[in-house]
Amino acid sequence: MKSLFLVGVVLLSLGVLSFVVPIPNRENHSVRIGDAKIGVQTESSEKLPTAASVVLLGAGVLVLFLGSRGAVGIRKDT
Repeated sequence: MKSLFLVGVVLLSLGVLSFVVPIPNRENHSVRIGDAKIGVQTESSEKLPTAASVVLLGAGVLVLFLGSRGAVGIRKDT
């Protein structure tokens, strides 16, 4: 169950970071005519949508909870 707990920590940290860190985006728009090339390169940074961040946070909390509970209800008969 320790791996499940680790996955929960990773999801939770990605959810928190997605609120703060923007994702860079670069686009090239160019036209080639013979040997000549005319182009424009645009750059922008956008944050992840809030709904995606909330889903990451919720999944992280759920997986952390399930990972910390362990295997409750599962008995080994020996």
